[in-house]
Amino acid sequence: MTHRARWLVSPPITPQADQALSEFPPILRQILFNRGYADPAKARAFLQAKTIFDTSPFRLKDMERVVARLRGALAAGEPIAIYGDYDVDGVTATALLVQTLRALGGNVRPYIPNRFDEGYGLNSEALETLAAEGVKLVLSVDCGIRSPAEAARARTLGLDLIVTDHHHPAEELPPAYAIINPKQPGDDYPDKDLAGVGVAYKIAQALLDGSAESERLISLLDLVALGTVADLAPLTGENRALVRRGLEQMRATRRQGLFSLANVAGIPLKTVNATHIGFMLGPRLNAAGRLESALAAYELLTTEQVQRAGELAVKLDQQNRERQALTRRIQAEAEALALAEDPDSPLLFAVHPDFNPGVVGLAAARLTEAYYRPAVVGQRGEEVTRCSCRSIPEFHITEALDACRDLLVRHGGHAAAAGFTVRNENLGELKARLKAIAAERLGGLDLRPTLAADAEVPLAELRPDLLKYLDLLQPTGYGNPEAVFVARGVRVQSSRVVGADGQHLKLTVSDGRLTFDAIGFRLGHLQAALPPRLDLLFTFEMNEYNGRASLQLNLKDIKPAGEPD
Repeated sequence: MTHRARWLVSPPITPQADQALSEFPPILRQILFNRGYADPAKARAFLQAKTIFDTSPFRLKDMERVVARLRGALAAGEPIAIYGDYDVDGVTATALLVQTLRALGGNVRPYIPNRFDEGYGLNSEALETLAAEGVKLVLSVDCGIRSPAEAARARTLGLDLIVTDHHHPAEELPPAYAIINPKQPGDDYPDKDLAGVGVAYKIAQALLDGSAESERLISLLDLVALGTVADLAPLTGENRALVRRGLEQMRATRRQGLFSLANVAGIPLKTVNATHIGFMLGPRLNAAGRLESALAAYELLTTEQVQRAGELAVKLDQQNRERQALTRRIQAEAEALALAEDPDSPLLFAVHPDFNPGVVGLAAARLTEAYYRPAVVGQRGEEVTRCSCRSIPEFHITEALDACRDLLVRHGGHAAAAGFTVRNENLGELKARLKAIAAERLGGLDLRPTLAADAEVPLAELRPDLLKYLDLLQPTGYGNPEAVFVARGVRVQSSRVVGADGQHLKLTVSDGRLTFDAIGFRLGHLQAALPPRLDLLFTFEMNEYNGRASLQLNLKDIKPAGEPD
């Protein structure tokens, strides 16, 4: 069996930190130390998911101006539009602000563009339509920070445009009535990592705090949890606090659409966690915007009708199945195109007229995972090509696109994910330039994924009470990973493949004293060549199946015992 990834096991806790954190169990001390907590007060705040800084919404630049404008619109009965992105972050942010403003008596409507007809972000045609329909005030959510031309068009139409976003701004800010974005220059809000729905929640907080509707803020936190986790915002700082409270709200939600969606996904809402959002609820909500219109996801989250919620949940579940099949096909075709053109390129690039633009980002993510290289996958239209990009920690994809901005119609994103539109006549030069940038920055590097582990732990130390301490780390996800352990030299007692096409690996392993079941998702291809003894890299969990609960190792990687990390 081949071993592709590097393992990086954290060094042992220092004696000083061990003493400072003595109130916690030894394994939890090590985990806290690995996450940068050697002060007991800060460690307690982390475990309790409390922020240690002032999170008043009025610390966000322009918030007072935004609240004054919104209150004026509410008092005058002005028509307001919430203009959201079509992913889960944008849909939840749209639902949150529409429900907030309607609770205050506002004349407000949602507007979510169609991915296929209108593309990402603000577009002038939509603004013209809204203005013609009498809208006076437009709030963008989860988009707009890189739309200066559209903001200028809004101004000529007589629209007051408030841009609320969390993406990195370009050098030129849009000429909007106001901008709420913690990443904009001159903003001293202490947490820069809020998701788009988190930024929307701060606006709701500024509007509702101290009002007769202030209790409504609690009911909105389920939307914040959904959007924040699904958008892979770091689960640290304020996001961690918001998501933990949001998960508590989800477990007691009265939102009919969540009941129905959890039902079709087979999730018991009473025990829902961030992993359920990331892998089960989020993909179903995203499927609507990827294949058709995100308005179905918006309606699901806002409807109060039981029958309609059930219909929409079934529709999203079916669309998610279609999305999965489509992603597999496009991934295979993109892989063949990219490797046929240049198998040794440090950046994979594949575009085709038949690629569905709703899933090209997912296909790019699969290629990046499989080859550990940045990947660009896109749909080539008659005049322009729209692409999604995914990358690796060694290559900041949005910075690379910034260096090619003279060739692009528009672009934006983060270090690990981005999107762009390019005119077809510039596509060849763009591809060559991106590949040259990748060759310069990645040349000579040992490009393999690095899998981090918190500690080496013998199987004999994996007791049920450990789960109680690991639960204090929740919510886990991007930026706050689950605790990961390494066990050395364990004996394989049995092995088999499970799941569709034998994708997953099922093991029974023992250290001679204790025996555990282990599951390795997407590791089924390793089963045929397993040695008798393995080193395991895994998370420790309770597996609940058919009403029975048992301790289980969730394998992230395996290698022959004794092979270098």
